[in-house]
Amino acid sequence: MSLADQALPYVRAISPYQPGKPITELARETGIPVDKIVKLASNENPLGMSPKAKKAVEAAISGIERYPDQFDLIAKVAARCGLAQNQVVLGNGSNDVLDLIARVFLAPGRSAVFAQHAFAVYPLATLSIGGELIATPAKNYGHDLDAMRAAIRPDTRIVWIANPNNPTGNFVPYPEVRAFLEAVPKDVVVVLDEAYNEYLPPADRVDAAGWIKDFPNLVVCRTLSKIYGLAGLRIGYALASAEVADLMNRVRQPFNVNNLALAGALAALDDDEFLQASYELNQRGMAQIVGGLERHGLEYIKPHGNFVTFKVGDGAGVNQKLLKQGVIVRPIGGYGLPEWLRVTIGTEPENARFLEALEQAL
Repeated sequence: MSLADQALPYVRAISPYQPGKPITELARETGIPVDKIVKLASNENPLGMSPKAKKAVEAAISGIERYPDQFDLIAKVAARCGLAQNQVVLGNGSNDVLDLIARVFLAPGRSAVFAQHAFAVYPLATLSIGGELIATPAKNYGHDLDAMRAAIRPDTRIVWIANPNNPTGNFVPYPEVRAFLEAVPKDVVVVLDEAYNEYLPPADRVDAAGWIKDFPNLVVCRTLSKIYGLAGLRIGYALASAEVADLMNRVRQPFNVNNLALAGALAALDDDEFLQASYELNQRGMAQIVGGLERHGLEYIKPHGNFVTFKVGDGAGVNQKLLKQGVIVRPIGGYGLPEWLRVTIGTEPENARFLEALEQAL
């Protein structure tokens, strides 16, 4: 019997997460110089990281020999969100806190509900603990909250909701989310993943963290990997009731967020000018890409994040043609959407390069 045969059956059944292709990998494969490649695959901020965050990270290197202290960042996040410090859990990226929630509430014999075409980490987190995954059919490529409520069983412990959703970009208006919370059994944890929240128009945003006092079963997850530009540092957080946060901290690895990430996050949260510039660039880029897709007569899903998901027919084939031109986008066949591709909104020249390459690839 092999070592793989000794592994837990539900672990052997998992398909590993496939990240977007790195620039250096494409350069090795094709010989295209790194500086000639445009990567619009991983929903990274095309402006890079906040200048204030960069200075803070550089300064923090001098104390790298010390173990991290999360106190200052927890205090800042709590104050910004109007919560107590014992309601904030930091993670090595928001993926980390999603995994912590699964570890607290799931096990063999328990289930979690998520929507078709939703973020791949939800099934990964569920299945890695031995939980059963209940996938509800998508509604217009996004969450059907009525179907998700109907899918809840007595053994259901978690409902995963991404708003906006990745990789499709759909958005559920917050009044509908609150109505869903009102209808969900109080012993079922509702995880609201707001990784792209800052890209929403201000009129669409709601302080969901303020709902926790009314819904102790709500956990709100956020990241600094997207608009804040700290994807490489791996930093995110969860907002929850004190009871749930305490349970998450019991399974959290010690020192799960490093000194550089803590310093960068502290500074990034104070850089309102960078945040606004990133939002405005994204709005302009969204109009640029959507306009290009419309000129080609391509169907797309109305975007609400920093990416656009569009239909090309042969997603894998068109993706290969783009790669040969040095343009990296995200194939999403693994999400049940083999005819579609997802492109991150970049700078104006990057978006133009993508649209030119797409015209050649179609």
